[in-house]
Amino acid sequence: MKPRRAPQSGQISYNTSQQQLNEVVAIIKLDPSAHELLRHPLRELHVTLSVKMDNGSTKIFQGFRVQHNDSRGPNKGGIRFHPDETIDTVRALASWMTWKTAVMDIPLGGGKGGVICDPKAMSTGELERLSRAYVRQLGDFIGPEKDIPAPDVYTTPQIMAWIADEYSIMHGKNKFGVITGKPLSLGGSAGRTDATARGGIYCVRLAAATLGLNLEGAEAAIQGYGNVGSYAHKLAVELLGMKVIAISDSNGSIYNPEGFLYEGVMAHKKNTGSITGFPGAAAISNKELLELDVAVLFPAALDSVITETNAMDIKAKIIAELANGPTTPEADTILYKKGVYIIPDLLCNAGGVTVSYFEMVQNAYGNYWEEEEVQQRLEKKMKTAFLAVLRTGQNHKVHNRLAAYIVAVERVAEAMKLRGWY
Repeated sequence: MKPRRAPQSGQISYNTSQQQLNEVVAIIKLDPSAHELLRHPLRELHVTLSVKMDNGSTKIFQGFRVQHNDSRGPNKGGIRFHPDETIDTVRALASWMTWKTAVMDIPLGGGKGGVICDPKAMSTGELERLSRAYVRQLGDFIGPEKDIPAPDVYTTPQIMAWIADEYSIMHGKNKFGVITGKPLSLGGSAGRTDATARGGIYCVRLAAATLGLNLEGAEAAIQGYGNVGSYAHKLAVELLGMKVIAISDSNGSIYNPEGFLYEGVMAHKKNTGSITGFPGAAAISNKELLELDVAVLFPAALDSVITETNAMDIKAKIIAELANGPTTPEADTILYKKGVYIIPDLLCNAGGVTVSYFEMVQNAYGNYWEEEEVQQRLEKKMKTAFLAVLRTGQNHKVHNRLAAYIVAVERVAEAMKLRGWY
């Protein structure tokens, strides 16, 4: 008999999203028709992209766009360029965007897109042609009143600019509101770059106050040092007074009990391409990083890194989920019983989509806010959402992830019912 092949990350994410929904449905006794509606995306588009490469050859790429549920407003969600992208990953993330926008109580639904490619092996010209080919294939499937994409894994403000330009060319007029995460000169929002990390830091401050935990000088570990993880480092020090003693990227993990300076690590990463080999740091394993005895652990990389196999060894007092789906349902139960305070991804990393919504509002009105105003508005939204999840968890006597799902599913179900969908 052949050994059983381990499920791909995308399949794990999709199964996790379904399992989480099922748990909530049982608690709130949701109508079976509404449950069935929420189990599946309302729409999916699969596209084949033909792109001229720099060497003169033509390469074929596969892409997707999934619109999970737009009962509360247009779909919203990022575009991922990744060699291991799968439709199941995109489906799961689109559903999570539905819940995330509902938890934040912003009038949007959930969407997600992706192209199977390796952007690190592509030139700037090839990435531009790929981006333009993708939006041409999406056509009228997206739009400011239908589905508004944004940056995600390995996509950038420059890629968003190309997409906005191509979409505008297709429609014969400027339609920059088709996408968010744009450069400021094309209608982007101040405060968007660090919004995901900043929203998470606001949540950590609220969680610490709830627990009576003093974060000044307390230790933190960050798994993943991309845009979100690196800004989490910067802001954890600046806003919370914490000391970041361990960080990781795709090449490895490093540790220093004296803490890392953000500026030094970023300079090293810019020069070498990785945080590994940083002077004065010890190399540790990813397992060791996750199991450090710290006040706050920031999973900011992949899904399903905290599971039933390592949950008992997690020592952090707070887990702030800046990644999507880093903790499995089985691990949730173990950690809840241990007294670990999880700030679930639906809430913790929702700062990005919230400021993306602010960008949509600013685009619509042609009136742009200063960065300080964006940050004040974001903090207010994060606090309101945090307290809603906290109260729901206390009322239902469930852990925070289930509480966040209850808030989200009830809001989406109410919108569907009012619209006569069930």
